[in-house]
Amino acid sequence: MHHKKLWEGSITFKENSHLYKYKTWLANNKKLQLNTYNELWQWSVNHIEDFWISIWDYFGVISHQPYYSVLTKGTMPDVEWFLGATLNYSEHIFRHSHLSEETAIIFNNEQGVYLEISWNELREKVASMVTYLKSIGLTKGDRVVAFLPNVPEATISFLAANSIGAIWSSTSPDFGSESVIDRFAQIKPKVFITVDGYYYNGKPYDKTGASIAIANALPSLEKVVVLPYLNKNAIENFPKDFIDINDIFKKQGEPLTFEPVDFNHPIWVLYSSGTTGLPKAIVHSHGGILLEHLKYLAFQNDVHEGERYFWFTTTGWMMWNFLQSPLLLGATIVLYDGSPTSPDFYKLWEFSEDVKINHFGTSAPFLVASMKRNISLKEKYSLASIRSISSTGAPLPYEAFEYVYENIKQNVWLCSMAGGTDVCTAFVGGTPFYAVHAGEIQCRALGVSLYAYDDNGHPIEDELGEMTIDQPMPSMPIYFWNDPNKANYKASYFEHYPGKWRHGDFIKINSQTHGLVIYGRSDATLNRHGIRIGTSEIYRSINKIETIEDALIVNLELNGGKHFMPLFVKMKSGFDLTDDTKTQINEQLKKEYSPRHVPDTIIEVLDIPYTISGKKMEAPVKKILLKMPLEKSINIDSMKNPESIGFFIAFAKTI
Repeated sequence: MHHKKLWEGSITFKENSHLYKYKTWLANNKKLQLNTYNELWQWSVNHIEDFWISIWDYFGVISHQPYYSVLTKGTMPDVEWFLGATLNYSEHIFRHSHLSEETAIIFNNEQGVYLEISWNELREKVASMVTYLKSIGLTKGDRVVAFLPNVPEATISFLAANSIGAIWSSTSPDFGSESVIDRFAQIKPKVFITVDGYYYNGKPYDKTGASIAIANALPSLEKVVVLPYLNKNAIENFPKDFIDINDIFKKQGEPLTFEPVDFNHPIWVLYSSGTTGLPKAIVHSHGGILLEHLKYLAFQNDVHEGERYFWFTTTGWMMWNFLQSPLLLGATIVLYDGSPTSPDFYKLWEFSEDVKINHFGTSAPFLVASMKRNISLKEKYSLASIRSISSTGAPLPYEAFEYVYENIKQNVWLCSMAGGTDVCTAFVGGTPFYAVHAGEIQCRALGVSLYAYDDNGHPIEDELGEMTIDQPMPSMPIYFWNDPNKANYKASYFEHYPGKWRHGDFIKINSQTHGLVIYGRSDATLNRHGIRIGTSEIYRSINKIETIEDALIVNLELNGGKHFMPLFVKMKSGFDLTDDTKTQINEQLKKEYSPRHVPDTIIEVLDIPYTISGKKMEAPVKKILLKMPLEKSINIDSMKNPESIGFFIAFAKTI
């Protein structure tokens, strides 16, 4: 595999990186001479305990009780990290006292509201919220849930809950009330922080009724707090015992203190997308997230104190949780609430230019959509402040890499990364030590013992295999909520290769560059006559056809060894699917890949179904077309565009 080299950091870029300083620190303090990134990675996975001790020591973790054991013996997931240690995640965020007058949070929304919050002000607001939570009797282990946009109040509320050892969970107001109840009811929260509504694409969406309905469906609640966002007098439309969040912030809090909790104490609950049933409630630990995010943001993303770190996300996606952690490094987090394309595709880049963002995070579909619309930024903006552009959420195709360098910025570090809600981080991503090659993720992250496995469970390179992690990571879930004996947890990752985490992605590791390519979800893999095809190859080819907006492909294994592979396409506005376009698709797939990549039929649809977090719903569509019971095939509440699924339900009856 020879992928075109698009960029490499200068010697200065590399020597100023956290990774370079860490490498030097290992040489001086641990007598380890590890010169290349691959040597560092190899050491980190061969000596997993030593590696995580080095992260603990290098970042100076504040521990109230020392650990007596780094990692218990046993097989995943029945292992525990840093036994005996007590700490607090928020305490590590507020240890940057020298930054008190500097900016901690920058916020902007579609309506043009712009705020800068200093570290001092952040501390004061968190202290006010802590004082309130304590006054209503909230203690360690209680749950605080939020139905909020990506606003500073969400960050403040999370840090306050975290400071007292309470467990946080959030969803975004674009979720339907039933899907919010499906999530929150599982964990029996005591406090619910909600909103009167939000704006998207220039339109207000009132959520007063939904907020009241969610509150009424959660009998464990003791208090409901409301953020008036659409209307400053919104509290008047809520029941009398609901509290305006601004009344909490008006009162000065007690000085901020931090409750030391066990390393393995829950920090938050995240949820799987719940496409086929109740969303899994995934629980991470204070210590695991602290160590993993320090490591990832410093060494794979190179985030420095005072830099401005942006990721376009909602509070319902794990990237919101990840976005809180640059504060650990003394960086400024940049929040944006609204549509990324309103009024146009330039919006976020213009915002980046205005507030001088250093690290710009987005989704692969956003970059692909920009590419398909020929959005060129070079003439409009210098984007001089941007050092890195990060992309996740789906594989970033080869052409989108080239697009970034040709049309967005030439001298930029493009960090394509992939991980999951399951670990609230990326397994694979960037390194300042390597070049960026088109279509390739640069490296496996330090401490992530990840390989491509063949069907017999053997590691392979330069061939398609199952992404498998054979050593534990501290940010793997401590458990799923309400999952006795970890039965559901084990079934999710450990059944295929016992004791090893099978993530469900198809990957190919490049033996030359040590980079890798992700070919899509292995449960949506197109197994054509014994040959496995990653869905991303099909999409990559179709992306080149100007008139096509989006596509989805599945392969149905039928009785008697037969196959049926339909391709569904959504055309750009003003275009229809013609025989010429069908011929172009088929010829292009045959030429670029193989005759096996050619679909059996091509069907025009009005829309492609997506989850709320922006993932194409290939596996649920496949189940529907295989005529599995609807309730086992899809959970409509987990969808961003539920109206899109009707076509597939109707189509299934015709095959």
